[in-house]
Amino acid sequence: MERYKLIKEVGDGTFGSVWRAINKQTGEVVAIKKMKKKYYSWEECVNLREVKSLRKMNHPNIVKLKEVIRESDILYFVFEYMECNLYQLMKDREKLFSEGEVRNWCFQVFQGLAYMHQRGYFHRDLKPENLLVTKDFIKIADFGLAREISSQPPYTEYVSTRWYRAPEVLLQSYLYTSKVDMWAMGAIMAELFSLRPLFPGASEADEIYKICGVIGNPTFESWADGLKLARDINYQFPQLAGVHLSALIPSASDDAISLITSLCSWDPCKRPTASEALQHPFFQSCFYIPPSLRNRAVARTPPPAGTRGALDQQGVKRYSGALPTSKLSNNFSSMKLHPPLASGVQRKLDMVNQDGIKNEKPMRTTKPKYRQPGKDSPTSMNKGRSVRGVSETAEKLGNLSVSSRRQSMGQPRPPPPMKAGGNWISESGNFILGPAQQIPTGRTFARKVA
Repeated sequence: MERYKLIKEVGDGTFGSVWRAINKQTGEVVAIKKMKKKYYSWEECVNLREVKSLRKMNHPNIVKLKEVIRESDILYFVFEYMECNLYQLMKDREKLFSEGEVRNWCFQVFQGLAYMHQRGYFHRDLKPENLLVTKDFIKIADFGLAREISSQPPYTEYVSTRWYRAPEVLLQSYLYTSKVDMWAMGAIMAELFSLRPLFPGASEADEIYKICGVIGNPTFESWADGLKLARDINYQFPQLAGVHLSALIPSASDDAISLITSLCSWDPCKRPTASEALQHPFFQSCFYIPPSLRNRAVARTPPPAGTRGALDQQGVKRYSGALPTSKLSNNFSSMKLHPPLASGVQRKLDMVNQDGIKNEKPMRTTKPKYRQPGKDSPTSMNKGRSVRGVSETAEKLGNLSVSSRRQSMGQPRPPPPMKAGGNWISESGNFILGPAQQIPTGRTFARKVA
């Protein structure tokens, strides 16, 4: 740790604190996570879920673990530094985010999730605090609860922060899947549009009440497995009709409402995968221009400021059609153990070799689904053109920017400015809950939950 100078504590959690620090040798600003638990052996350190999962992942939308240091039985994780998280952006904001901003962030997160799920991991603790932002880039962080999909159940009953916890986990299921991440993304996406949480429950029972108040109670047709889970713990769902999400999120387009609705489905099997979410019409305007279509002038021209994070990350490819669903080849970074630099210091798990992922060759994949291109898509614009017309096409494509798929003509005006906060449905302390209630506004609640 003598190579780093701690500057300021920027966060504190159950398992550790996070500091902004600077590398004395290179001047690079980093984030250092100091674990509260003592670690008395190096083997104990490298077997941590957070270390094991991040060692296997190198993606522009997943925070990069640079090295692991054990000094005087204290464990430090050195990460790339990000300016803030999504919650910090939302909490004091008066003006709603534009749909283009929400689309840009969610597209990047779904890309990171698709990569993670294909690698055999799911996060289990997605929330605005764990989505880190720097300018137009957004990255998934905090893999302390990450789990391998191939690992054997039963899984842990408590996984994520309550407001973003999937109903199967609330009902104490031990057989959940990566679809718990998709539920969390539906709740986060709704919060980005409205600046207040979609399901702010004060307890597990109240959380289910909040969910029923928004999407209605489950039925045998919509989620038979959920009714069985409820019977197993002697729980009775409140009988609520729910409301249409467009009434709660008037600033969101029909495509955005459609995606949030599918993500927040009672039945996990009815939620889209991350790869399927990327194919949703909400993301139709997000696509990638292959380098082969770019001439030198276009390649040197920076994209608009609002799309840099979504379109120019190294190694990221965007398609308007389907993404392959098969796993990528596992050319994981090797772990380097260096000898101690000083007495009492055991160092380090170097993550530099993660960059070798660029040379990774994908395994045979299934043929992606074909989507009929729109009239402005690269496919339709290039159809029938000669090779000499490629440069002209590339210039036109390079000037396109991420924006709403269609202009909102005649849509209701957005609500007056609001701060993150406000309890939508009154809380109930009873395990068998009462009737539906109105959705009041203007109330505040504590952000920190169990």
